[in-house]
Amino acid sequence: MSQKALVLDEQAIRRGLTRIAHEIIEKNKGIENCILVGIRTRGIYIANRLAEKISQIEGKSIPVGELDITLYRDDLSEKTSNQEPLVKGSDIPTSIKGLKVILVDDVLYTGRTVRAALDALMDIGRPSSIQLAVLVDRGHRELPIRADYVGKNIPTSSSEKIVVELAEVDGHDEVNIYEN
Repeated sequence: MSQKALVLDEQAIRRGLTRIAHEIIEKNKGIENCILVGIRTRGIYIANRLAEKISQIEGKSIPVGELDITLYRDDLSEKTSNQEPLVKGSDIPTSIKGLKVILVDDVLYTGRTVRAALDALMDIGRPSSIQLAVLVDRGHRELPIRADYVGKNIPTSSSEKIVVELAEVDGHDEVNIYEN
């Protein structure tokens, strides 16, 4: 795989997340009865960053949860030595019953990750609504899923790959397109 283009640098990521934070507040008329739930792994860090921005804007905090969708995937890839799925666990700090859940992920592609996350959330509880926030929407949906909040739409070909790198995991912030 070779790097084709840098599409978002640290500043562009920050601007996109700031815009998403404002949109979440506006659409929900504040943050009452809202919770951010990040999909493992990078969705969690994006959710935490959104929570920080929302707190700066609103002057109050919004709860943040972590969702592990490993057992809900139809393409389990990460396995332990005995070929069992590697489950890291979910951590939702409060009941989601009746809350507005804003599901957060780094890249929206086919929609299969989001479908798995919806199944996992419904097993945890029954929220009043579920919204989707993503840093990057690259198109190529296989399921009828769309994001409510998008940092950047980046049209890609199926031979390209979007790679999101975040300081919490990778030591720096950027989004690149790679060619297979």
